[in-house]
Amino acid sequence: MARYTGPTCKACRRARTPLCQSKKCAADTRPYPPGQHGRGRIRESDYQIQLREKQKLRYMYGVLERQFRRYYAEAARQRGITGDNLLRILESRLDNVVYRSTFAATRPQARQLVSHGHFLVNGKKVDVPSYQVRAGDVITLRERSRNLLIVQHSHDTAEIVVPEWLSVDFDDREIVVGDLPNRGQIDTPIQEQLIVELYSK
Repeated sequence: MARYTGPTCKACRRARTPLCQSKKCAADTRPYPPGQHGRGRIRESDYQIQLREKQKLRYMYGVLERQFRRYYAEAARQRGITGDNLLRILESRLDNVVYRSTFAATRPQARQLVSHGHFLVNGKKVDVPSYQVRAGDVITLRERSRNLLIVQHSHDTAEIVVPEWLSVDFDDREIVVGDLPNRGQIDTPIQEQLIVELYSK
């Protein structure tokens, strides 16, 4: 299971927006690319803008390039708008569903909880963060993990609203996937059309 292990805020500064979900991010105080020429870059090509949008989406969901290309190829095969399909695939990842349900404070934290085997999908243990959930899936915390302090704290201090395509019963530690989201239900600040243009070259 590969993941990005480099300097987190470097990616945030490159994207010029906080992506790490940290309360203190370097992109807030230094909103320009790292390096000695970071402040002097004024002109931006269309390719640079498209690439930055793609990298932002990758870092948000914690996906490396090869896996992201597979997601894009799958989105292009499906019916409908490719950009919307891509966002739907990323939102359907198990670690993202755990994060959206306020069981984890950040996506990296949700990824760790899933990979440590704390969650069951339809009664079976799943420890793959990239597992694609489907409409009607029931996700629950394992019996021995129900009293995890980190889960309780994440729920109590959550700053996000549970999306309408998920039903969460926190007392029973249960998440029900009502339906897969459409673009209007995904609040990710991304211009997905730029990513489609980048991969269509």
